[in-house]
Amino acid sequence: MAQKGAQLDRETFSCSICLDLLKDPVTTTCGHSYCMKCIKTHWDEEDRKGIYSCPECRQTFTPRPVLLKNTMLAVLVDQMKKTGLPAAPADLCYAGDVACDVCTGRKLKAFKSSYCEQHLQRYYDVAPLSKHKLVEPSKKLQENICSQHDEVMKMFCRTDRQSICYLCSVDQHKGHDTVSAAAERTEKQKELKVSRLNIQQRIQDRKKDVKLLQQEVQNINRSADKAVEDSEKMFTELIRLMQKRSSEVKRQVRSQQETEVSGVKEVEEKLQQEIRELKRKGAELKKLSNTEDHNQFLHSYPSLSALSPSTSRIQIRPLRYFEDVTAAVSRVRDKLQDVLRDKWTDVSLTEVDVLLSDSPAEPTTRAGFLKYSCEITMDPNTARTKLVLSEGNRKATRMSNKQPYPSHPDRFTYWNQVLSRESLTGRCYWEVEWSGDGGHVAASYKNISRGVQTTFTQPLYAGLWLLNYGDTAEFCKLK
Repeated sequence: MAQKGAQLDRETFSCSICLDLLKDPVTTTCGHSYCMKCIKTHWDEEDRKGIYSCPECRQTFTPRPVLLKNTMLAVLVDQMKKTGLPAAPADLCYAGDVACDVCTGRKLKAFKSSYCEQHLQRYYDVAPLSKHKLVEPSKKLQENICSQHDEVMKMFCRTDRQSICYLCSVDQHKGHDTVSAAAERTEKQKELKVSRLNIQQRIQDRKKDVKLLQQEVQNINRSADKAVEDSEKMFTELIRLMQKRSSEVKRQVRSQQETEVSGVKEVEEKLQQEIRELKRKGAELKKLSNTEDHNQFLHSYPSLSALSPSTSRIQIRPLRYFEDVTAAVSRVRDKLQDVLRDKWTDVSLTEVDVLLSDSPAEPTTRAGFLKYSCEITMDPNTARTKLVLSEGNRKATRMSNKQPYPSHPDRFTYWNQVLSRESLTGRCYWEVEWSGDGGHVAASYKNISRGVQTTFTQPLYAGLWLLNYGDTAEFCKLK
């Protein structure tokens, strides 16, 4: 009973608006007491109607009553605070729970909006407050209380981008762009929805990009595998053809060797036979010469003195047939080497460009271009006869007289031009140091017509055109 009486005393001296002990208590003409701040705030909201009511009995007043402090009630409340309040008997607040903001001493567990069940019921008993929306208890609820006015921050200042209470909006934030927190939340919620949709769209786009890249990897792998397989087959065919041609040359040479050796052996055998006949004839003539019987000598002489016709002298000539074979094979080898050197860029591997939004930018400075620098020399077989090459074929000089260059199908015959020996693959950067009145730097095909223009569909070569006598152009060594 004592505990119930203490609880009743607490409720007697509590404000029915804030449900806490009275602060600066005032009493209306209808006899109900409130915190001065609470009833003022309540009547401020009714200013626009011009009719003011008591939150408990709903009695109306016109004009707005003048509030005076209830001194006796204030003394009693202060006395209660000094003597202390009894602890709550039930629903005690334990670690992890949200405590009731109204309870003093041992606080009860909050049930809604930081109110315990007892203070929540008094909340519902106050008609104006019963219309407010209650939320689940939260430990962060205190963060929503204005530290200056001790009011819930239900407003938002767009000017200062911060949450404020109603009193802030008419005080230090007066004249600012202020809206209710709910309205700002609704606006931001729309923006948040758009952001979430954008994120989802970007996720879908990136997923598509990932699938494209995965497909690209598969395509690259398939293409590379097929290129390796096909090239191995073709190189195997080339090797087989070379082996076949090598075997044919070997067979032809050996067959011709056998024929030539057989003919020489045949001639040699005839010569050996003739030598044996001559030796026999010489021995018989010697024997006849030593015969003392004159009649026998005269009788045998006619048959022994007659010599059979001699074979013609052997004319030894150099055997150039096999040297011609070697020369022919050498020419074939040189042509194959030229093809492999000049046409190799057609089968060389090229970079796989995967276009991404964050791909590196094109170089704009010399330092950026130097990453793609390459050493270039001039091909003597392409230089016109009035150009002299020097500095390891990096420098060309225009002369007035023709140079004794051998004829070559790649040589320029009309303009004083020359192409590089090296082909340009991928990104290539080079510099030319020029002296004289003028000239041109170009990029061209190896098999370009000597004197016409074309479009680029084949591997390119660097080209120079020197216009006047004494002009020089040199491919620089880049560092």
